[in-house]
Amino acid sequence: MTDVTQHGISQAPFDLSAAVDSLGRPARRRFVSGACAAALLAFAAAGRSGAPFGGGRAFAATPAATPASDSGYDAFIKLSQRLTGRASFDGVLGKRVYAALGHASSQFDANVASLNTWLQGHGGVPSDTVTAALKTDQPKLAATVGDIMRAWYLGLVGDMPRVQVVAFEKALMFEPVNDVLTVPSYCRDVPFYWMHKPAG
Repeated sequence: MTDVTQHGISQAPFDLSAAVDSLGRPARRRFVSGACAAALLAFAAAGRSGAPFGGGRAFAATPAATPASDSGYDAFIKLSQRLTGRASFDGVLGKRVYAALGHASSQFDANVASLNTWLQGHGGVPSDTVTAALKTDQPKLAATVGDIMRAWYLGLVGDMPRVQVVAFEKALMFEPVNDVLTVPSYCRDVPFYWMHKPAG
């Protein structure tokens, strides 16, 4: 190896192999064992954080993004419960509806927060009453109520020609009649069963 000169200062490069060879066998074993242990600890710490090795930037970004998303979704579900009178919703459908409504309007989360605040002072009134009360003073919030109810009951988000179907058989409009009617396009019985008069 040759000397490296930087800014007029001559420096001899560090030779790791020579340094290790200069150690005795026991000292060399301790050095190699310590290096392996340090590497294993580094990999174990990276594995616990849930990101691939070398993805240090992902560690900081993931926790910061999750709470904001969760709080927006929780506020949306809380508002949906008040507007529909339901105690719970299908979790997968709820996330799909929330994502579609948020994608359709950049102000959706802010409008949801405003509606939750408004409802605290006006009680848990039905959605049509809320819409009528808001139409004059806050038409944007009234429109958000309509968008939420349309998504839950009809399974539709957005306007033509960019309407997105977020639900079909789980759309809430089918629940009140599910004991007597089947979801359109779902056959209740064998083909042409409707040609024969039901028994009894």
